Amino acid sequence: MLLCGPSGSGKSLVAARSGLPVLRLDDFYKEGDDPTLPLVAGSSDIDWDHPGSWDADVAVEAIARLCATRSTPVPVYDLALSARTGEETLRIGGAPLFIAEGVFAAEIVERCRERGLLADALCLTRGPFTTFRRRFLRDLREGRKSVPFLLRRGWRLMRAERSIVTRQVSLGAHPCDRDEALGRLAAAATGRQSWQQTAA
Repeated sequence: MLLCGPSGSGKSLVAARSGLPVLRLDDFYKEGDDPTLPLVAGSSDIDWDHPGSWDADVAVEAIARLCATRSTPVPVYDLALSARTGEETLRIGGAPLFIAEGVFAAEIVERCRERGLLADALCLTRGPFTTFRRRFLRDLREGRKSVPFLLRRGWRLMRAERSIVTRQVSLGAHPCDRDEALGRLAAAATGRQSWQQTAA
């Protein structure tokens, strides 16, 4: 199950409430000294909201390995340091499926579908102002970046939120709120309703 949505839309909360194993796709960000990192236009800020800041190839291979062997090594990423600080093993045991959640999950919908890995793809939407507030308070609490950076990023993302959702939906993710997402996750986990058809 791929779970995407704008930063601050509640992906991690929905994933946790589902009770399913979770692969955190944000742990596949590139490190801050990577020369391929994109910049915000007209700025020296790294554009962490651009898909080019993320290693899609490694993320897809981790998903494939989890599907095949039910365990995979995953990086431990520190957002405040913009660096990988270690590695751990994710095991999903006997769970019927797992959630791969992150802001770039929609970018790999088609690749996962082509490889027969996709159960469903969901895009959480909450509205730009709600998302801005949740994102800023979370990032401030966790000390992810400096306050000026968070404000610049937050304003930019709030203005771009509708286009972000539109893009993720165009890539194959189904737009939904928290309650619908939890319902579709529960249905998929128990094999109920036609979630396999709606994901296609």
